[in-house]
Amino acid sequence: MPRMADLAELVRAPAALSVPGDVVAGAAAAGALGPRTPALAAASVLLYWAGMAANDWADRGLDAVERPERPIPSGRVAPGLAVGLAAGLTAAGVGLAAAAGGRRAAAVALPLATAVWGYDLAAKNTAAGPAVMAACRGLDVLLGAANGRPVRALPAAVTVAAHTWTVTALSRREVGGADRALPLRTLAGTALVAASAAIPPAVGRRRGAAAPGGVRTGPGTASAPAEAVGPLARIFPRSGAGERRVVGAVAVALPAVLAGWYAARYGTAQARVVARPTAGRVRAAVGAGITGLPALQGALTARAGAGLLGLAVAAAAPLGRRLARKVSPT
Repeated sequence: MPRMADLAELVRAPAALSVPGDVVAGAAAAGALGPRTPALAAASVLLYWAGMAANDWADRGLDAVERPERPIPSGRVAPGLAVGLAAGLTAAGVGLAAAAGGRRAAAVALPLATAVWGYDLAAKNTAAGPAVMAACRGLDVLLGAANGRPVRALPAAVTVAAHTWTVTALSRREVGGADRALPLRTLAGTALVAASAAIPPAVGRRRGAAAPGGVRTGPGTASAPAEAVGPLARIFPRSGAGERRVVGAVAVALPAVLAGWYAARYGTAQARVVARPTAGRVRAAVGAGITGLPALQGALTARAGAGLLGLAVAAAAPLGRRLARKVSPT
């Protein structure tokens, strides 16, 4: 009988801290934040854990050579138990999504589960691998948006998917190391991802004009609409013009701050790979990409107008890094 610690290692339990932010960012962008969101986030975690267990079951032969310390090749978890756990978690995840979000959520959860298993069983070691894994994360964002306006969550889904592509591309070189061209490409991708998350939602409005119901932030700057200020506006409902400008400036700056945090953490790890592309540094960069994702999700959540919630999502990043010292996220 395996220990709980062995099962936690099998499903990369702490790495699941990088998952709920997908659903939250999607819900915030689609205007669907509400009582259903926590349950949909929990369903997303179950599907993530299912994918990790299925991954190790599918890779058990390769891991016996390259990663013999993992739970299945080390004999701590039986292959049958691993695949059974993966199937059970998948059913639980899809079922919870359907119970919480109805048909619209189920219509996203089923393709998401299919993509997860498709990656593990078929696409992982092919050229399509990074794209399939990116699709998994993009669908995860859309799961949160299912009961709102999903089209409004498409930019957030594409951003998270692009980040996932960089992590997956690097992960394929965790054992043998990489050449410098790969981390240079993923580093450029990370810069674009961070920039897309940092752009204020009101960019492109007429110079110096306030958005409907929004806050004028001055000539030459983007205005902060009421929906971008979000909870901050509700905290100071009777603020004067000066206070509203401050709140608006914070609402516009917060996504950039969180996106910069994400880029600094993940980008620095990739820069080390460029300097010396050893297997150990590649694994460290992959770990930084996984544990740093909540900062990006927080930026996207704040960009959609839920600034305080975005900060809460981003707070999972340092916690994930601490837990990664005990259970590897890769």
